[in-house]
Amino acid sequence: MGATEKLTVNAAGVAAPREDCPLDKVRLGISTWGLLHTMAAFYSDNPTDNEKRDMRTFFEVLSRLYPCEYCAKDFRTDMEVNPVNVNSQKDLALWLCKFHNRVNDKLGKPLFDCSKVNERWRDGWLDGSCD
Repeated sequence: MGATEKLTVNAAGVAAPREDCPLDKVRLGISTWGLLHTMAAFYSDNPTDNEKRDMRTFFEVLSRLYPCEYCAKDFRTDMEVNPVNVNSQKDLALWLCKFHNRVNDKLGKPLFDCSKVNERWRDGWLDGSCD
């Protein structure tokens, strides 16, 4: 298959990778952030000790097995300084939003207003555009 066969043209007429190709680092990151923020959004408001342990373990294991080696190392380093906060849904969602903002800052991307994290990932925008 030639290089041009790996690209498709999207609705805006821009060449984009085929949907059925392996994820590159950018698409992997976008998908991972979506999973993590959604997990935090639906985490318990009053988690049991087992739920807290499981969530802590999930993040620790993810930081070791994430398929982007540089990203995984950066994740582990950040978690040493800013341990995951699993005390409640609000605490986990805020911790993750701040972590995501630290990554975005390193990449020169815009920061997200963490006061809107549940609106973005759980409840939908207040303007009803997600209804």
